[in-house]
Amino acid sequence: MKLQELLNRIPTLEIHGETDREVSELVFDSRKAVENTLYIAVRGTIADGHSFITSSIEKGARTIVCEELPENLDENVTYVKVKDSSKTLGHLASNFYGNPSRNLKLIGVTGTNGKTSVSTLLFDVFKNLGYDSALLSTVEIRIADQVIPATHTTPDIITINRILAEAVEKGCEFAFMEVSSHGISQNRIEGLHFKVAGFTNLTHDHLDYHKTFDEYLKTKKRFFDELEDSAVAITNVDDKNGNVMLQNTKAKKKSYAMKTMADYHGKSLEVDFNGMLLNFNGKEFWTTLTGKFNVYNLLLVFGIATELGFQQDEILQAISKLQRVSGRFETFKSDGGIFFIVDYAHTPDALENILDSINDIRTKNERLITVFGCGGDRDHSKRPKMGNIAAKKSTLAIITSDNPRTEDPAQIIKEIEAGVEPQNFSKYTSIPDRREAIKMAIKFAEPRDIVLVAGKGHETYQEINGIKHHFDDKEVINELWKLMSK
Repeated sequence: MKLQELLNRIPTLEIHGETDREVSELVFDSRKAVENTLYIAVRGTIADGHSFITSSIEKGARTIVCEELPENLDENVTYVKVKDSSKTLGHLASNFYGNPSRNLKLIGVTGTNGKTSVSTLLFDVFKNLGYDSALLSTVEIRIADQVIPATHTTPDIITINRILAEAVEKGCEFAFMEVSSHGISQNRIEGLHFKVAGFTNLTHDHLDYHKTFDEYLKTKKRFFDELEDSAVAITNVDDKNGNVMLQNTKAKKKSYAMKTMADYHGKSLEVDFNGMLLNFNGKEFWTTLTGKFNVYNLLLVFGIATELGFQQDEILQAISKLQRVSGRFETFKSDGGIFFIVDYAHTPDALENILDSINDIRTKNERLITVFGCGGDRDHSKRPKMGNIAAKKSTLAIITSDNPRTEDPAQIIKEIEAGVEPQNFSKYTSIPDRREAIKMAIKFAEPRDIVLVAGKGHETYQEINGIKHHFDDKEVINELWKLMSK
């Protein structure tokens, strides 16, 4: 693409050099520069891209987009000065790939819990409705039937546009995207055109990054503040921050809820471990998904699909065919009658939701054994809260390691234990080795008991001192059960 086309509708402060030059690709990592690359110098949290302008030119970059021009300008290079490189990057990426987010219907889902589930459920519902779509989530990236492993909650904006362009080329009409607070904060959704934005909930998470809850709230809200008036914003008004998201948006405002009046209202009529009988806007249907949090997830899916123009009866028919998302309230029963649940719950709210859902279903004749931990190098303040929730709502809580990363697992466990209230001291124990903790849960469990293994869900690794070791909770449960039941 010619540089002059690439700069279409992008505000610039100064341009030095010719704009009639070819741009072969966009990079913001100077190490990836090749002949005729456009290099964008972005100021990051660790490094400033302006420091690598010279090395990008040495590797073949012939266009530089930056906020500060170098002292010595190379006459063979075009320099474009802009106010904010990070924001400009998104618009450049959109132009370079032919503005793909305007050539399909892009749906973004944000919130603390449920982003991955809702995005994946939408992808599956639309497949059941007969449409090819794209999915950009934490777990995987999919373009119709093609699966690409995911590395971040929200990929960089160049990658997003490349995936969306490929989806357009393959005939996809819809794209469902998990939108993280990190992605919003780091301008990784800049320049994208969202047709619908969905909000799940806002609870205690990522305060290691955002520092305060208010800052976290403002970051999420920015997603809705920046929507165009042609978009639809749909939020959970049972969450006290649901209406906050809608305060300044230009988008059409819609709501969903179970407890209050809303455009999309849901009721749970029957619930067990095999599924639920639900009523959405006066229509009854059965789903194999279970748990109150899944009622909210499905209600958002229902609302989004309706706003995209589908008939409610056909949406509910497609929802009733859904299978559970990997690692989200995934249940299986051992031949010894013990009921196992694997779930990704790794925040206080998510852990409380899953435990409440289990306690709502069980008859209280069965014991509930919970195995969980907290990730290292992350928000410390949620650890005691999770310790308190697990010990209070389980028959026995076994505190163990999650992904300790560079922290000492024993120290993480100590911080979790600090939240357990004295009356629940007899209801918990701690075993730092996750495999041994699961082994103890199986040993302690009797027929009909429920064992919840929380925190990792779909993850198939455990990160210790920067090294990822293979560890899949489901595999470990099955393997230990076979060994111990011989």
